[in-house]
Amino acid sequence: MNAAERESAVFFHTYKRLPLEIDHGEGVYLFTKDGKRYLDMFGGLAVNALGYGDSDLLEAIQDQSRRYIHLSNYYLQEPQLRLAEALVKHSGFSRVFFSNSGTEAIEGALKIARKWGTPRGKTDLVSFSNAFHGRTFGALSIMDRPNYREGYGPFLPNCCVAAFNDVDQLHHAISRKTTAVVLEFIQGEGGIHPVSEPFVAALNALKRQFGFLLIADEIQSGIGRTGKMFGFQYFNISPDIVTVAKPIGGGLPLGAILGSEHVASVLEPGVHGTTFGGNPVACAAGSVVLRKVTDGGLLRNAEQMGSILRSGLDTLHEEFPHLVKEVRGFGLMQGMELTREGEGVVASLRERGILLNCTGKTVLRFLPPLTITENHITETITHLREIFRSLK
Repeated sequence: MNAAERESAVFFHTYKRLPLEIDHGEGVYLFTKDGKRYLDMFGGLAVNALGYGDSDLLEAIQDQSRRYIHLSNYYLQEPQLRLAEALVKHSGFSRVFFSNSGTEAIEGALKIARKWGTPRGKTDLVSFSNAFHGRTFGALSIMDRPNYREGYGPFLPNCCVAAFNDVDQLHHAISRKTTAVVLEFIQGEGGIHPVSEPFVAALNALKRQFGFLLIADEIQSGIGRTGKMFGFQYFNISPDIVTVAKPIGGGLPLGAILGSEHVASVLEPGVHGTTFGGNPVACAAGSVVLRKVTDGGLLRNAEQMGSILRSGLDTLHEEFPHLVKEVRGFGLMQGMELTREGEGVVASLRERGILLNCTGKTVLRFLPPLTITENHITETITHLREIFRSLK
């Protein structure tokens, strides 16, 4: 049997696999078993910030693996401490809890919000349409997308999903019983939709009025992806809790909840925990990622290369207005919405040696490694232009 047949025989059929068998990665490229090279323009869905084969990352993983791969969280662990201290330093938040993934970080953030709010008579969670927060029950309870929720109910009570960027609905959704508002400041899976300035202004005013917590979901947009440490930093607002994951473990499973002083005392010993969260090997890798993003210049590179990418996408928008509806995003988190379904364009790019992701059927999503260069971007734009010219 070939790999596709073997996969079909043993897995639950949850993934629509690409017709590629990857052998290894180098830099910003993936190589298949038949020796073909592909420029990776979606970086493991925003996970592989350093690309593939980064020597410092591999050294940190190997060194920690020799010391120990796992300890119970009953022990103090230097890799956890080192990464947590760096996150506090570079984020401005004061507390960290490590999880295994983004959806677990969301679950923990919701638990913090409920535990903080219940003694204050606040139990309601408000979130927004078209968002993606994960696949566990808490995450699904604060989402409205049928393709993720159908067949899994009933969900958590006291959850309200209001229309994204709709100021009137925001006012109607929030009350004195609201314990937290959960928001992707740049919706990722939903098609790279940034929050609007009027919406943020209304949210700030309501937060002052009702005193709820604000949870920023930065799982896809955080840790330098947008050219800033977090996507919310493009807006005049201060969350109480931030969830991060994807790139923070350098490709190993790791997520984190960052909390302000406002919620620092909510969690006490025994009320929340995890067996594998904060795995020491993943944390050792995370310290390398964070150092390279902040002190190693990748934050600046994401900003600069993001500007070049945006310029190229905007040019295509001008050249092909019948094909390109809109370009949106920040840094190296960009979306190009087409007037038609995008899978054909993705397949054509793959034939030309470029890997790209399409989300929401019509949005080409660009999430390359933060190590990407201008030449890689120029190559991608050139091939997109040729493909667009061939489309009627």
